Amino acid sequence: MKLKLDNDACQGHGRCFALAPDLFDADDEGFAVLLVEGEIPTAQEADAQLCADNCPEFAITVVDD
Repeated sequence: MKLKLDNDACQGHGRCFALAPDLFDADDEGFAVLLVEGEIPTAQEADAQLCADNCPEFAITVVDD
């Protein structure tokens, strides 16, 4: 399972880094920054899906590989 972030769609609501600070951070302007490259650890898969489900701009997607 991998995370994808559409930086152009992100509006900086901050839900992702509030819900999963191990997966996301914010840049200096408040936009999301993905902290995990490649496969998401199994223990964080539920957090990744929670972030995707709560992104109001649908900027986060979870991809099964």
